[in-house]
Amino acid sequence: MAELDTSGGGHKKGKGVKKGKKLSTRVDLTPMVDLGFLLITFFIFTTTMSQPTALKLFLPDDKVTDEPNKAKESGVLTILMGADNHIYYYEGQLKSDGSNFLSASYNGENSIRDVILKKKADVRSRSRDTENPYKDFVVVIKPGADCNYKNVIDILDEMAINVVKKYALVDISDGESQLVKISDASSQTSASN
Repeated sequence: MAELDTSGGGHKKGKGVKKGKKLSTRVDLTPMVDLGFLLITFFIFTTTMSQPTALKLFLPDDKVTDEPNKAKESGVLTILMGADNHIYYYEGQLKSDGSNFLSASYNGENSIRDVILKKKADVRSRSRDTENPYKDFVVVIKPGADCNYKNVIDILDEMAINVVKKYALVDISDGESQLVKISDASSQTSASN
């Protein structure tokens, strides 16, 4: 406990000077400690903890419909992801000869962002709807078996950056998977030469 001594320092000597009583004032700080702990407890319980940041996904309703979602072929962009950060895309339906199966990168020249923006501009120029010119624009994302998690997050980030309202993560088909593997293998051999 803390004590405070208030006794006088210099005394006058002589006749007629009354000696004063030495007063000792003792301050008890125990209630102050209790108050401090009460305040700490109060602030701990009333502060908001940092919220974990997570990617927000807008999921469709759980209504079961007999009719699947349909999109105009002219407004669909399909993105396929392979191994080693390789990314491929095609517009509309994949042609049997694979002539519309093209390669892109995550950044730099011929980036996937440029492809998305070009497709959005194309869909907007074809649209007759002035209120929602992008209603026919849909991106289908198909990660391959060799694709890593970071690439999927990068593509979802591109959807947010480019303000793509309609996109879907879909399983890759066997034919597309084989095409991606062949393209990955050919790009690895060309990179090693």
